[in-house]
Amino acid sequence: MILQGLRVAVSALALCASTLTLADDDAIYKERWDAFLKAPGQVSFGPLEAVSGAKGKALPRLGQPTIPAAALAEADAYAAASKSSTLIVWRKGKIEYERYYGNRNADSLLVSKSMAKPITAIAVGRAIKLGYIKSLDQSVADFVTEWRGTPKAAIKVRYLLDMRSGMLEQGFSLDPDHPLNRAYLDTDHGRHIVENYPLTSTPGTAYGYANAPSELVALVIERATKMRYAEFIGRHVLQPIGARGGKVWVNRPGGLAHSGCCMHLPAESWLRLGLLLLNDGKVGGKALLPKGYVTEMRTGTPQNPHFGLGIWIGSPWQERRGFGAPGRPGPQVLHSEPYLDPDLFLFDGNSNQVLYLSPKHDLAILRMGDTPPARPEWDNAKLANLIMRALP
Repeated sequence: MILQGLRVAVSALALCASTLTLADDDAIYKERWDAFLKAPGQVSFGPLEAVSGAKGKALPRLGQPTIPAAALAEADAYAAASKSSTLIVWRKGKIEYERYYGNRNADSLLVSKSMAKPITAIAVGRAIKLGYIKSLDQSVADFVTEWRGTPKAAIKVRYLLDMRSGMLEQGFSLDPDHPLNRAYLDTDHGRHIVENYPLTSTPGTAYGYANAPSELVALVIERATKMRYAEFIGRHVLQPIGARGGKVWVNRPGGLAHSGCCMHLPAESWLRLGLLLLNDGKVGGKALLPKGYVTEMRTGTPQNPHFGLGIWIGSPWQERRGFGAPGRPGPQVLHSEPYLDPDLFLFDGNSNQVLYLSPKHDLAILRMGDTPPARPEWDNAKLANLIMRALP
């Protein structure tokens, strides 16, 4: 069972981080653990820290869509039947279709689950562009100095993003003290990852999808920039791309952010993050990411050709693709046919939350929401191909 999108129940915390005692920590952890066992994925995040953003204009809307109405109606029906919160179709500079379902609207903060992982890659790219990090091949131990002189010093920054850190891959354990659970639920989860999360293979040699490596990106960013993760994302990612802010889950008030999941942003902000990559890391002609960085993000590894730096790659086609390593057991996402744009890439999080990005058609399609019904089975190729097939 993959934990990338599991939400955790937390009491309303009014205490300052400095006043939390060991007894407080134990009580909070027990509450989170109990809630996790009862309904993983069905309860609320907390505490949350504000992430600033831009206050500019919304993206342009196209009055008369160029995409045939029948295709948009079919896409809408599919999204509605799949328990979606929103569906947005953007093409060539303008939003052609936008709908919110239930009580959601353009101001609603939508929980990312593992769609937050591409943000970690964008954050690292911005930190490299701004000079805080030397390169993707810099040792994580330059920031997580506790690892100097240990086998974990071989973990490069890129390995936190492409899931080749060598750290324990995601799984499930009923032991509350298992590293998987402490690394996710603990009020000091970053310390547990640094001190206790096991290395199971030589860094760079194996693909192992997990939350822990992505969670470490927040620690790397904070130590490299001397800013809180929320501040860095707001000031150096969201504001430059004109995206509104939101909130991020932190392990305790004033504690470390969860960067591997759980960013809360309005739908249009998620769309803008994708458009940054669709435009090769530029906004208004200004490069926000290093030259060639988006190409690196969109390039798979020998261990998994479908996963780059935080993002998924549409080709080569595979009818069923899991989040884990190719050939490993675990949930498999249906792709009924190849993507009609072989260069398509996507954000992909738990509950089939997706942002499809098609360079060929200058097209972006966002679907966020709850887990679709088990039947009919969600098809990860349907929305994207439905729209691309209908393009004039």
